[in-house]
Amino acid sequence: MQAYWIIGGFGLVALASLLVAPKRATVEGFFQGQIGGASPGLWTLVLSQVTTWIFARSLMNSAILGYFYGMAGTMAYAAYYLSFLTGGYVVGHLRGAGAGSVQDWLAVHFGGTGTKCYNVVIALRLLSEVFANLLVVGLVIGALMPDVVNAPRAAILLVSILGLAYSAWGGLSAALRTDVLQMLVFIVVFTVAFLALVFQPDFSLAKIVTSTGTSGSYNGWILMAVAALQVFSYPIHDPVMMDRGFLADERITKASFLHAFWISSLFIIGFGMFGIQAGLMGAEYQGELLGTWAAIFPQGIFIALMLSLLISALSTLDSALASAARLTVEELKILPRSLAGGRLAMVVFMVLGAALTLWGNSSLFDAVAVSGTASMFLTPTLLVGLIFGRPIALWSFLVSYVAALIGAALYFLRANETVAMILPEGHKYEQLLLICIVVLAVGFVATFLGIERGQRVAQP
Repeated sequence: MQAYWIIGGFGLVALASLLVAPKRATVEGFFQGQIGGASPGLWTLVLSQVTTWIFARSLMNSAILGYFYGMAGTMAYAAYYLSFLTGGYVVGHLRGAGAGSVQDWLAVHFGGTGTKCYNVVIALRLLSEVFANLLVVGLVIGALMPDVVNAPRAAILLVSILGLAYSAWGGLSAALRTDVLQMLVFIVVFTVAFLALVFQPDFSLAKIVTSTGTSGSYNGWILMAVAALQVFSYPIHDPVMMDRGFLADERITKASFLHAFWISSLFIIGFGMFGIQAGLMGAEYQGELLGTWAAIFPQGIFIALMLSLLISALSTLDSALASAARLTVEELKILPRSLAGGRLAMVVFMVLGAALTLWGNSSLFDAVAVSGTASMFLTPTLLVGLIFGRPIALWSFLVSYVAALIGAALYFLRANETVAMILPEGHKYEQLLLICIVVLAVGFVATFLGIERGQRVAQP
């Protein structure tokens, strides 16, 4: 019975999303997010930022890390939400330099080579967002309908079609409108679940805060160090966040990043508490925690949690597709700047993301770790070149870029025998921390050497 409640509730949200999407699409609305010919307001931006960053993958990661590593694990993942502060800081400097996007600034300083390198990384990031959120949809439906063999695959395909339907109709303007609706519904549903958790007889905030998880807190603190190293570059390789940094005036944009930071952090920490509580209750880890929650929580809490995950998955898909259309049409210029061109780009990214979900790696945190590592070439580049205004040689940029890609590949392929011989023995998060340190060291050394040698900066 609970499966029907969850699927029915999700169906209503999906139908409402179709109804609030713009009835008439324009090219400017599709790519620039204009609603009624005007830029989005403060709370439209805030709710859109929040809902696209507390998406299904993030909620699950926070809970899983909380289960294994206690509050340290949840706080390590919450540390990534400092990205709203670092991202807003970088956006302010980019706009101050007269750039309309990250690509604009890279083109001035590194020519077409710089923008191509960056676009490759953010294209992979967008694919990972589509993949990971569809993966959560499959996991949820699999947990709800374990006896129906093809239920997860059917759900992935259905949500793909639903998300594509209203996203392709209105583009970024549709994503902004539906983000507001979906976020408001999420707030209500999650609040119900959280209050039910807090008022359970065996809930103790003191135990939650001091919990060390089922595996000890050590690796949670290691992940905290990883987040600290990645948090400057991480938001810059997220095109969804960066796109929203250039839609409104600077005052509204700055305020939206600040509000999005504290609101999203609270939700991520709150969701992580469900994982911590499961660990404190001694529950066995089942099905990425979904089976665990079904066994230990009352039916009402479980329904609200599953509905929260499905809503957050849908809310991220439309924004990822809107950014994919902008990337393909306005930055890569592969397709014409038209509604048809944008819609075709969305179809391609959704098909690729769904294919990866049905075939690919099922580790949710891997998508974060790999893309976060790949983005780290941006740290020395932006700190030295944008923040401190020093010219950087193109070869320095490329060395930093290649080092980051190699680091990401090493972590992704760590199970390979040859790669395992390169990496030191230890937990995968210890290996990830070492990789991040080396990537940053190589990037900064190359950057400083390029400045000292006075290389000529490439021009567009």
